[in-house]
Amino acid sequence: MSESNWRDQELSYEQVLDKHNGDISKFTVLKIDVTRRGYVYSEEAAKVIDPNKHHVEPNDFLGSTKTTNSSPFPIGLVMRDGTTICSEPGLSTIVRQRDPYVIELIDNKLYITDQGRVYEEVEIWERPDFYDKVTSNGTPMWQIASARPQRITIAPGTKCHFWDKPGNGCKFCALFSGHRCDEGEFRDEKYFQDVTETVAEALKQKGRYASFHMTSGSTLSGREIFDDEVELYIKTLKAAGKAIHSDKFPTKLVASAFSKRQLERMRDETGMTGYVTDLEVLNKDLFGWICPGKTEFIGYDEWKKRLYDAVDVFGRGQVNCGIVAGVETAQPYGFADEDKALEIVLKEANEIAKHGVTFSECVWTTLPKSYFSKQKTPSLDYYVRLALGLAEARRRNGIQENIDDYRRCGNHPNTDLARIEKW
Repeated sequence: MSESNWRDQELSYEQVLDKHNGDISKFTVLKIDVTRRGYVYSEEAAKVIDPNKHHVEPNDFLGSTKTTNSSPFPIGLVMRDGTTICSEPGLSTIVRQRDPYVIELIDNKLYITDQGRVYEEVEIWERPDFYDKVTSNGTPMWQIASARPQRITIAPGTKCHFWDKPGNGCKFCALFSGHRCDEGEFRDEKYFQDVTETVAEALKQKGRYASFHMTSGSTLSGREIFDDEVELYIKTLKAAGKAIHSDKFPTKLVASAFSKRQLERMRDETGMTGYVTDLEVLNKDLFGWICPGKTEFIGYDEWKKRLYDAVDVFGRGQVNCGIVAGVETAQPYGFADEDKALEIVLKEANEIAKHGVTFSECVWTTLPKSYFSKQKTPSLDYYVRLALGLAEARRRNGIQENIDDYRRCGNHPNTDLARIEKW
């Protein structure tokens, strides 16, 4: 699809809003489209970016793609209703399947625009206060934790060992592309002390954080697969808990598909309250192609079973299945027809939701360094229908979204819809 004709082949933002006629917030639709297409700052808008005030990611966090020029690129925007847009620095300057939106400066305010049309006012995420601090060990705190407007994030490990075997990593993934074949990573007591001090410092910024988030790549070693990964998470969660001063605290752990024994250990030994493990694509055949490492070591059916076991451990509404929304249309083996893709994916989603599992879907963007970097992503209308379908699967099965809604994450369109649900 060329830049010159993609607009003629898809419903526009306005047409999608008209089609769904009040079924979904215009802010959520715009969030999806801005994420799908990317965005750039105009020359005037870029002048207001202040690394001392705005959240510009200072490190290559989890192997993310840095911008190709020297200009700082903030990692997120927030719209006037509180809807957040998470961005990948440099994506819009590298991947151009479709024209990106443009952030323009108008009357000293920033707006999302497209072809001269002004849509919504936005603000750049503010830089966390703790980023300027150093631990007693001399470690800059931004090296220990990152932050969104509503959560603290710690990634204790930056290696994903599915990549140890060439070609075994997930094909859409660029998070760990810089660390695909590195040796294992071990943390000493100084690191865990740094975690405690960083979380304590972050919490001094009153009213900012609603939850604690942790993730890493998969570690396959241990007496049982993932045992060493579990051990690292437990130590890190305990270190954070020392600063939070509570037996349990709002937590979202995004991790490998742990066994019931491992999950029970984490529940019993830490303050963890919520768990996410990523099937990535809701189709067994495509899972085998897109996620070869996960297929080889665990498999689709066992991954699902471990999600269901997690509900027994943490409860309904406390377990989510992460998916890369739209990757089911990747070619040559994915669904070429969007209606068929939606039918198959939502059928599987409803089956999984019956077991008390809900969904954290991320809008698929074809990141540089991923095997799917040159793929075509679906239409805006597809993403909107998928978000509505996932939200309906949650409602139909009586699941409240407790760990991944807009107040605790802000990255998932279907969980944004939970803000208007009544229980």
